[in-house]
Amino acid sequence: MTTSIHDTCFAGNRPGQSRPPAPENHSACRGWCRSCSREHSLPTGRAREQAGALFDRLTRTGTIAAPGSAAAADPRLATASLFGKARGKMFGVLECLAADGTCQWLFAFSGQYNGQWLVPGWAPPLFDPAAYQRINEPGERQVKALGSQLAALPASEPDYRKVAQARRRLSQELMVALHELYRIPNFRGEDTSLTGAVGDAAGKPTGIGDCCAPKLLGQAVARKLAPISLAEFYFGRSNRSGCRQHGCFYPPCSDKCLPLLGFMLCGAEERRNAYGG
Repeated sequence: MTTSIHDTCFAGNRPGQSRPPAPENHSACRGWCRSCSREHSLPTGRAREQAGALFDRLTRTGTIAAPGSAAAADPRLATASLFGKARGKMFGVLECLAADGTCQWLFAFSGQYNGQWLVPGWAPPLFDPAAYQRINEPGERQVKALGSQLAALPASEPDYRKVAQARRRLSQELMVALHELYRIPNFRGEDTSLTGAVGDAAGKPTGIGDCCAPKLLGQAVARKLAPISLAEFYFGRSNRSGCRQHGCFYPPCSDKCLPLLGFMLCGAEERRNAYGG
């Protein structure tokens, strides 16, 4: 994983530190495309300063809701939860060019926000949340039921291994079913599954496709925009491993994002050129 923006943080994250200047135009988002056998990338560019403005807004308002909207009073959208047990979250900003030459900004948070996949003003996931819920809720109930059954059995009990295997198999089947809901688009008008984008690799990490960069690129494709620059930062309590700190920039992760970004960015350069970028 590249760490070119790993150590730049916003004011307030380190005592006496002022807002860092915009970084040089390095690639913060990149990936190898299996379809065309080449690497595609995006720089941080102007998205870095727009990310700073987003960080300031989240800090000032204490909510991810749009300023002045009725949703601002919704406690589920408050940023306070990011400093508690749930810990923090990555936020991303994507600068885009529209066909008419105007600049548009897209915003995303990683994963769900307090159990919500859809929040107005933020990029949606790469699947239909209603279909996801129809599959995930009963599947999770079955997995938890087997987990409770397993907890009540001594490890020496003959049925312990049988229940453990059933729980593992059910969890794997549920994950496969959920992964099949994801549709990974690119700027050439192509669309594929998670397996089509990353290959038939076993053990796809939990949360693959749910990070900021894939969400942002998916929304850019849906809106027929051309991506120009991207920046991501962490907001909230440090993650358990300590590798994510409040107010610091990070590139897209190597395990969940990198395998998808090459395919998703394919055709972006041609679209930028067509739009006059």
